[in-house]
Amino acid sequence: MAHEHEHDEHDEHDEHDHDEHDHDEHDHELTDAEAREEAERLVRRDVALAQIRQYGDPALRMRAAEVETFDDELRRVSERMTSLMHDAEGVGLAATQVGILRRFFVCTLDGVDRVLVNPVVTPVSDDAEIDQEGCLSLGPIRLPVERALRVKVEARDETGEPVSLELEGVDARVVQHELDHLDGTLIVDRTDPDARREALRQLRPRLVLA
Repeated sequence: MAHEHEHDEHDEHDEHDHDEHDHDEHDHELTDAEAREEAERLVRRDVALAQIRQYGDPALRMRAAEVETFDDELRRVSERMTSLMHDAEGVGLAATQVGILRRFFVCTLDGVDRVLVNPVVTPVSDDAEIDQEGCLSLGPIRLPVERALRVKVEARDETGEPVSLELEGVDARVVQHELDHLDGTLIVDRTDPDARREALRQLRPRLVLA
């Protein structure tokens, strides 16, 4: 699942004319450093996204199989996926999005990175909310999707230890989004008809190019 970055823009005006020259060179240096940092961030993001399956890839429509073996390979893949998720500026990444048809995903919940294997997600109330969602496999597309506000998650971690979580709000949305990936379901399947038509109109050229 994609995470939207918000870049705050601050317009600051120096009211003391005699200080302007003193600050110009320093401000310029800070701007150059920020520009380099931003350029590096964008390169990391683009490299990561190039490794994530994009809309139209058959793997995104396949149902993942249960994980039966908890070994070093699973841990290595989970670590790689977590790094990929962060570089791509996402908050969740399912195994199917990197072409692995196994039921696990990585995500960041309340600031903590987690690996959830063979997850079962159950709503704990009838409360639901419609909000915008993005997906690392759908580029800039954002769609309104209805999700349960509160869920319980039963899973295993990458070592096979049981995990039980009760989540709400954004965290609940993240795990529901990633579970959908493991079933071959995308946010274009969850949104309203008008939003779906517009999204498919934008995605169609990408299918042709692919």
